Amino acid sequence: MAGRLSGKRVAMVVANRYEDVELLYPILRLSEEGAEVLVAPVGQPVAGMFGHPVPIPVMEDGKRYRTVALDNLKADEIDCLCFPGGYSPDILRLHEGTLRLVRECHARGRFIAAICHGPWVLISAGIIRGRKATGYAAVRDDLINAGAEFVDVPAIRDGNIITGRVPDDLPEFCMEIIRALAG
Repeated sequence: MAGRLSGKRVAMVVANRYEDVELLYPILRLSEEGAEVLVAPVGQPVAGMFGHPVPIPVMEDGKRYRTVALDNLKADEIDCLCFPGGYSPDILRLHEGTLRLVRECHARGRFIAAICHGPWVLISAGIIRGRKATGYAAVRDDLINAGAEFVDVPAIRDGNIITGRVPDDLPEFCMEIIRALAG
């Protein structure tokens, strides 16, 4: 499907108990703009807090997204690395392969997006210091203690870092990603 993001590749990394809508909404929104969306599950089983498994059988038909192994994601082949919230980020922030990929993407200037609890991964990767960021209220102190300036807005972009607050802010969060990738 042609669109503003044709030729762009977005990789979404999730672990068990991710926030379902924070994965599903961006898959649909970004793919309708023409992006290729890759979903990399870490661990097994991986299912959302409301039960959507990864891979998502009804969507993995080549039209919306495809599932890939985290080890197959290369920073120079990704335009945006994205982290949905839920309990998933608490697992991912302890996963060295995930943190290594975040650091590599950041070093190459790739966009890195995180919503809700997702900024925990950015904190643990050590890339949030000196940036404006938002997230779920429970992540506020963690962002501040990691050296970020917490801003209570639906979504914000600071350089190559894009953060969103909560599921209700998914339209603004996805729009920031689209604007960033569309240039």
